[in-house]
Amino acid sequence: MTGLGAQGRRRLTRRSLPSNAIAEATGMTATTAESSSPPSVVTGLYLRTKALHAEAERTGVIRNLLRGEASRAGYILLLRNLLPAYQAMEHGLDRHRGSPGIALLSRFRIERSLAIVSDLAALCGERWIEDIPLLAAGEIYANRIAHVAGGDGMRLIAHAYTRYLGDLSGGQILQRLLARTLELRPSELAFYDFPHYSDLDMLKADYRKALDEAAALAPDPQSVVEEGAIAFSMNIDLSCAVEAAVLQGSATVAPVE
Repeated sequence: MTGLGAQGRRRLTRRSLPSNAIAEATGMTATTAESSSPPSVVTGLYLRTKALHAEAERTGVIRNLLRGEASRAGYILLLRNLLPAYQAMEHGLDRHRGSPGIALLSRFRIERSLAIVSDLAALCGERWIEDIPLLAAGEIYANRIAHVAGGDGMRLIAHAYTRYLGDLSGGQILQRLLARTLELRPSELAFYDFPHYSDLDMLKADYRKALDEAAALAPDPQSVVEEGAIAFSMNIDLSCAVEAAVLQGSATVAPVE
């Protein structure tokens, strides 16, 4: 079982680029591929998920956040439902920290789970785990990551690419938007703070390089690329689920006094 389910697989099929998208986008054919070095896996991930990335920014609560139109309750619900995915990913990366490939990522201190817990407590009190629901889409996302953490764990690279590079890129823009539009305080925005690093651009470049070097050691690098498409699809599903829950009024959260 992949953790996607039949409905999730249909959604992924509708959204995903063709399986030969990387070759087409780079101008490579079966003939030229034999005489040219293949693109890096991170380049492959970028090309494979480019359309999905654009869709994610136009969809659900993420769209509302980027437009400055999301509610406090919507942001809190998103954060609560991202937490299990980060926990599953970080548990899996730690489990494989001594294995070839994943070991290249272990020197980076960019874990986000504790920061999310801190933000949730600051935003809605210590009872957040009882008060804020875990949606089915959030559970499916976390289960998928736990599934790919099995075996050699190399497909976790796709999830680290999706989440951590996103946090270091668009996440920094989102931090400023949240501070302005929802008037969130620094104590409520720890998720976007990387206290061990003073230069986030350098961190992003170094981590991207480490992801590439790690993925190059995968027995099947293309499976890492395809996992990236699944990761983005699940993020879109979660974003839509959060928006729907807010519209239905099932995510009302009282602010901490």
